[in-house]
Amino acid sequence: MNKQFDQETKIFKAFCDPNRLKILNILKSGEHCACKLLEILDVGQSTLSHHMKLLVDAGIVNVRKDGTWSHYSLSEDGIQFLIEYLQQLKAD
Repeated sequence: MNKQFDQETKIFKAFCDPNRLKILNILKSGEHCACKLLEILDVGQSTLSHHMKLLVDAGIVNVRKDGTWSHYSLSEDGIQFLIEYLQQLKAD
C-alpha cells in the first residue's frame, strides 16, 4: 500500500519548504534559468540543486538543459495531478 502513495508523498514533501514555495511562485511567471533563481533566492548552487531535484522528482517542475545551465518551468501535468488528487480528497 505504501507504494500507492509514493508520488503523492514526493509532491507534498516538495511543498514543505519556504524556499521551494518561493521557487514555485517565481516559476508562475514562466521559465527561469538556474542562474536567475540563484540571484533571486540568494542561495548557493548546491542548495538550489537540492530544492530543484525535489521539485523535479515530484513532477511539479520541468527542467530543460541548455549548455551548462538548467532552465526550469512549472509542469502543467504535475499541477493538474495535484489538483485532481486534492479534489478527490474533497469528494470522499
